[in-house]
Amino acid sequence: MTRFLTREAAIRWAPLLVLIALVILFTAINPDFFAQRNFARIAIAAAPALMVAIGVTFIIVMGSIDLSMEGAVSLTAVLFCFAFLWLGGTLAAGGWLAIPLALIVGGLIGLINGLVHVKLRIPSFMASLAMGFVGTGAAVLITGGDIVRIEDDTFRALLTWRIAGFPLMVYVVVILAFLAWFIQNHTTLGRNFYAVGGGEELAHASGLNVRRVRITGFVLAGVFYAIAGMLQVAKLGQAESVTGANFMFISITSVVVGGVALWGGIGGVWNTVVGVLIVNVINNGMVVIGLPDYVQDGMLGLLVILAVVLSTDRRNISFVK
Repeated sequence: MTRFLTREAAIRWAPLLVLIALVILFTAINPDFFAQRNFARIAIAAAPALMVAIGVTFIIVMGSIDLSMEGAVSLTAVLFCFAFLWLGGTLAAGGWLAIPLALIVGGLIGLINGLVHVKLRIPSFMASLAMGFVGTGAAVLITGGDIVRIEDDTFRALLTWRIAGFPLMVYVVVILAFLAWFIQNHTTLGRNFYAVGGGEELAHASGLNVRRVRITGFVLAGVFYAIAGMLQVAKLGQAESVTGANFMFISITSVVVGGVALWGGIGGVWNTVVGVLIVNVINNGMVVIGLPDYVQDGMLGLLVILAVVLSTDRRNISFVK
């Protein structure tokens, strides 16, 4: 019995218990929260955010940070739309080729991120933040500040075609989440992420090419950001220079609330899934019960502080930077 009351057990199960408690609380206040239609709304809102959060999870597990997601999502979404229209404007006419193109662009953004961080020895948060600004600026330059729309019904079926009440994009995201979990737990690359996050010097001493692992992690994150960009286009039917707005706050908050340690080596994909659901349940639940936006932000801020308090062993920290 005592092993279920340890600090490690609390860290592991606290996010899931918080999620369950939130669902019960909002349902008790307003039974409409528990309706399938409302769960579908939560899932739609969470789908692109989960892809971004999974991408940044790989980076944080390595002990680094990536703040380029807003620019990466905006740029890949815009380029996807332009390529989609140039290739015929429909999936059947050749627009499907825009999908691998967007994934390649996302990977290249991540590659540049990783190279600037590793080769130029610039802290990851600064290198990625700068790259995020570059991505947003490029999106503004390409669009001229305009909106690029996609009206192909086949592509928009990701949102409009529903199975058991949930849109197709939700099932796509579930499959991709399992793919991310497989990479994390059943590939050498995934194990290397944890090795680097658990102790870079030890990983280097054991013969691991730490630089290559870090760069590969940023490339993988960029691919997931590109997927999020395309899902945003499917959801909104358009792309613009601010398509990736707010993803930085949502993704980092979700990762921390879900139990992924910011110093690396602890947590993973399923922690992030729970974290994304917590954030979106709070956002949706506050709307359902009629509370203003600033209360939502305050609630998320308190959860972030609580998550960090629970996951940090301050007895072993002499100074908090």
